[in-house]
Parts: sequence; structure tokens; C-alpha cells
Amino acid sequence: MKATRETDFAYRAVYRYLISLIGEATSDKRVRLPSLRQLAERLNVSISTIQYAYSLLEKEGRVYSVAKSGYYAVPSPASGALYHGKDLLESVCINARRPGMLVLSSDEPALLQSIDSPLLLLERELLRQYPRPPQPDSQPCGELELRMALAARYTTSPVRCWNAEDVYIGADLRSVLEILIAVLNLKDATVVLESPCDWAILRLLQAANVRVIEWPLTADGSLDQEHLKVLLETERVRLVMVSSDLNMPRGSRAPDDNRQSVATLLQRYDCWVLENDCYGELGFEPDGLRFRSLLAPERLIVFSSFEKIIGSEAPYGYLLARQLSNEWQRHFLLRAFRLSPIRQKAIARFYSNGRMDQHLLLLRRKLRDGKLRMTRLLGERLGDALQFVEPQGGGTVWVRPLRRVDVRRVYQLLLKQQVVIAPGELFSLQGLHSRHLRLSHSIGGDPDLASAVALLGDALRQESMA
Repeated sequence: MKATRETDFAYRAVYRYLISLIGEATSDKRVRLPSLRQLAERLNVSISTIQYAYSLLEKEGRVYSVAKSGYYAVPSPASGALYHGKDLLESVCINARRPGMLVLSSDEPALLQSIDSPLLLLERELLRQYPRPPQPDSQPCGELELRMALAARYTTSPVRCWNAEDVYIGADLRSVLEILIAVLNLKDATVVLESPCDWAILRLLQAANVRVIEWPLTADGSLDQEHLKVLLETERVRLVMVSSDLNMPRGSRAPDDNRQSVATLLQRYDCWVLENDCYGELGFEPDGLRFRSLLAPERLIVFSSFEKIIGSEAPYGYLLARQLSNEWQRHFLLRAFRLSPIRQKAIARFYSNGRMDQHLLLLRRKLRDGKLRMTRLLGERLGDALQFVEPQGGGTVWVRPLRRVDVRRVYQLLLKQQVVIAPGELFSLQGLHSRHLRLSHSIGGDPDLASAVALLGDALRQESMA
């Protein structure tokens, strides 16, 4: 391992080692993998490096974590066999990675517009400019150049401004949110969040014993101000999580006047406001009003990641906060993330030279084309069977069958046709959205999409007649 680290990032070597372990453990039963501490001692690397490698494998669907138990290799049934575990999320993730499956459940918008090659070219250039010192300076909160670029990106006025010391970068979104839970002491505290909500965030809060109260959007995608007011007056709410622009998976956006009213309400209560900006760059009309432009920065925290706009080659998560700087720094120091400084510098250059804006312009254009293709197909072929929210950004469509059907049963029927959808119940901890489903519109050419929509229609009709 020591020799490898001289020529490669440590986490890449750990990643390759874990891949080999997973290959050896291939089974249709769950197999527990070594703990973080065991692997750190075995491979002579830091625990945070092991955790980073595990997080990459988790995003790829090769492993999954169980609270207070550890990491497990994803079961690999015999070729061609479907996985029918009791946990719906586990079933979706595993079957989506089976060979030959048509995946209508994914949310990977960056795959439409890769910037891997430009990033690699920039990295080679930077490696010539910045030869690696024998003992590189420690920057536990992330590379300064990237933190400066993000601070500039989020600054909109002399009042709504951010500095590099307000920006903290971690290995991935999950690890950053784990730090946020610890710093704000959210264990057993009450958190209010928009619903539907990303399943990764829901499961993370659940595993951390956070009391989650879901705040459903109205039928038109607005934020229910009166409902929030009741919650703030009757519950001891520690934090309210809101979307900066798009609510995903709905793909909808609350009107500006509605956001203004909710922001005014939040200013009157003593709670943290957490702005989810993971999809903030993916709106088809990206110039809408953000909560960070409406709220005082003293109680505001913004979090996001590069994954939705760059892809798996940049899994880093980050947050911006003007308060509790000592606590943020302490927890990032304790995690001791080992992130690629060259990759961070390359991303920073993408922002500073304007190429990120060009990339986002092309990506949004491709996402809009995919949305138009999918909504046209749904309207033409299933207009009498379902209704959908017109997406205002992102790479998915939020759908509700018009007839009362068991969406989980529809999911099982489609699995037999080698199609994977995401049932709406995944996006709630409290049984909401069981009549909805999320579809990806960014899966490739028209023939695949048309075939998938036809199979969805067959499954809906078969289930409605059952």
C-alpha cells in the first residue's frame, strides 16, 4: 500500500482492494465486509480514506451500510435472477444494477454531459504547475482554491456574501451531512423537511435517530405556509430544510412570492434553516429567487455536492455556514478527509474560467430535451392512465396513476419485464406518496424510452384490473 500511495491516491488503492473483496464474497446472501478500523489497520491508511472508498462503492450500489452494524456487499444473485428483498430501497438499488435492466429509476443528470476529459486535461496541466511536495499542507476543510471559488459563486451582494472560511468540503454529501447532524446536535431533535424528499437524506436522518416531520408540498408545488406555522408553534423544531430551487423528486419549484412569505415566517422563529442546493444549478430557468437571498445568514446553512452536475468523479459534498466555525473546523479535522487536491483545483478552475457555466448550459439543454421527449410520450400513450408534474428542471418526472393501483405491485410487474422504476413511497418515512412514482427521462434514445413507457402502461392496466 505504501508503494501504491506514492503513485496513486490512497483511496483509489483501497477502492480496488475492496472491489476484489466484494468479488470474492459474491453470493445471494448478504456478506459483511471488514470494518473501517480493521481495514485501516490492515492497509495502513486512515479511517477516513477507508470511509471515502466505501462511500464511492455505496453510490455505485456495490455495498450498503446498516446503522450500528457496518458495511455489506450487495447480494449478487445468479445471472438473470431478480432480487426480491423485503427492503424496497435495497431491491430498487440492486435490481437497477442487474445486467440487461432498463433503469427508469435513476437520477444521474450529469451522465448526459460528461466533463471527465476536460477535468483530466486540467489535472495534468496542474500537476506540472504544482508538483507534489513530500509533505503536502493539510487543508482539512477542503482545498483553499475551491473554497474561494464556491464562496464567489454563492456571493450575490455585499450583504449576501461568503468567504472561503465559510466553506467546508468533505468526501461526499453523506459525510458532510453526518458532520452537520453532529455539530447541530440533531440526534433526538425535531427536523421539518419538504416532502417528497431524497431517500438518501431520509435514511441518513433516520439512522441518526433524528425525529423527522415531513412537510408536504401543495398540489401546485407551493410551500404550505400555514402548515409550517402550526409546526413551528407546536413543536420544538431545531431545523427546517428547504430546497434552494427545485424540489426533487417532484421537479417543481415554489413561486417566488410563496418563498418570500415562508422566509418571512422563518425569520420569526429560533431555528436553523438548511437550504438543499444539490439541484440548484439544474433548473431550466436558473435565475429564480433562493432562500439564501431572503434569510439572514446567522441561522442559515447551505449544503450541496458536485455529483449532480459533474458526476461520480467529483463526489465531494460541501456546506456554507457563517456560524459555529470552531465546531465545523473541529469535526472536519476529526474526519481527516483525504481529498485529491489536484481534482479540487481543477474543479475550481472550471468555475473561475467560465467553463462550468458553459457545461451547465449544455446540460440543462439536454435535460430539457429529455423532459420534452418523456412528457410527450406520457401524454400520447398514457394520458388516460396517469398524470404528471411538469418538470421545471432535473432529470426525472413525478407521476401519479389516475386509477387507484398498488404502485409496489406495478414495480414488481415491471421487474419481470426487466424495467426498474422508483415507487413514491421511497421518498417518505411516514407513508406519504405511495400512489406516486418517479421516472427518469435521461436514459438514452427514443426506442428505449418508448418501450419502457409502453411496458409501464401494460403494468398499470394489468394492476388496475387485478
